[in-house]
Amino acid sequence: MRALPLLGSILALSAAFGADLRDSAPPAGWTAEATRAEIRPKFAYAARGGRDGVGAFVIETDARDGLDGFWKRSFRVEGGKYYSFNAYRKVAGVEWPQQCAVVTVQWVDAAGQRVIDDRKQVERYLTRYNPLAPLEYPVEGIPAKDGWTRLSGTWQAPSNAMQAVVELHGRWAANGRMEWSDVQLTAAEPPSPRIVRLATVHYRPQAGKTAAEKRTQFAPLIAEAARRKADLVVLPETLTYYGTGLNPVDVAEPVPGPSTDYFAGLAKRHNLYIVAGLFEKSAYKVYNVAVLLTPEGKLGGVYRKVTLPDSEASAGVVPGAAYPIFQTRFGALGIMICYDGFFPEVARELTKRGAEVIAWPVWGCNPELARARAAENQVYLVSSTYEDVSSNWMLSAVWDHAGQTIALAKDWGSVAVAEVDLNATTRWRSLGDFRSKIQHHVPMTPAAHDWRPDAPETLPANDTP
Repeated sequence: MRALPLLGSILALSAAFGADLRDSAPPAGWTAEATRAEIRPKFAYAARGGRDGVGAFVIETDARDGLDGFWKRSFRVEGGKYYSFNAYRKVAGVEWPQQCAVVTVQWVDAAGQRVIDDRKQVERYLTRYNPLAPLEYPVEGIPAKDGWTRLSGTWQAPSNAMQAVVELHGRWAANGRMEWSDVQLTAAEPPSPRIVRLATVHYRPQAGKTAAEKRTQFAPLIAEAARRKADLVVLPETLTYYGTGLNPVDVAEPVPGPSTDYFAGLAKRHNLYIVAGLFEKSAYKVYNVAVLLTPEGKLGGVYRKVTLPDSEASAGVVPGAAYPIFQTRFGALGIMICYDGFFPEVARELTKRGAEVIAWPVWGCNPELARARAAENQVYLVSSTYEDVSSNWMLSAVWDHAGQTIALAKDWGSVAVAEVDLNATTRWRSLGDFRSKIQHHVPMTPAAHDWRPDAPETLPANDTP
């Protein structure tokens, strides 16, 4: 295979199961390495392997766990420029491929030494630390029917970087086989900004008793969010129930139903997305739900609260069991409700499925947990609460990847709006792009399975009477 130019070129190499695994020489520049000889796995380059039959990098481990090796190559780069990485990976006998068959990219200088990471960093933390550029991790997609999983990423090289060291790792799993196909490293254009304006409403619908009287009180607040060019506006939890003194079943309604129809009309009128909290009646069951209404005036999704406090469980409310992600015109949206925030599993399940923004109708919760959910998952969190800011409890706010409030509605009847760029990378000193690392560094437990960004979701089925 002809060696391709290093700068601005595409490295195209393939691998496939069942291919010719005779010990062919790898392409120029690639080496098989391990940190210690005693943990070195078996390496092979299959010249006729891969998806297209043009070459495959293979690593196999024996019955011992804890082996660790990698295929390695350095590519010339220019500091400050952007580069895209793409590859496909296929594994056999590897339970945790996201941890055991990772790809990393390291920025180094001409001498192979790590360079200072002078790209924009999260402020306020480790302010005296001048970080070296950490490893970059391509993000994994959903495995295709043929078993191949795409890994991809686009990054800006630090100013002093002159080489990008790509490593294809096979590690830790016993009796495993890992191979890579169609590996590409190319010069790229900077990602276009993906701007979204996120709004929260801070309001208690105290007047009225009926669902209609409650929901109509939010119309002027939604109009205000629209006037401020919001793409998404989040309303509070069970808003037709608040202040009625009734039981959840007394205010529960079908979904779709009168309240979703009302808010869908407002979403269409103002050309934005609305998330509103309600009680849903489905056959004999009552759920605490948050509904998504779209700019087209349609019901775009329903999330049923999966964790129930004593007050709801004792009132006959039942929990949901799904973590849907809704693809909007600005990005991937997840939803959680109130008590969900006390449990890290809920926001993590949404993140595993690709959520970039989480809408959170919340009666009350510890705001420190809001900070944690946003930071540990590197998502934007939009909360709408009934708590007053003086209570030192929950806030109606927008929380960024650092867990900071970047918009806060302090007064009753007010709207707070934050503008964010979903294509901007958040980098932490010492950690780098933590969002891309989560799926590779989470503990190898059953919860680490099913990491499936961009998986399609559907509306929940109605319950059978």
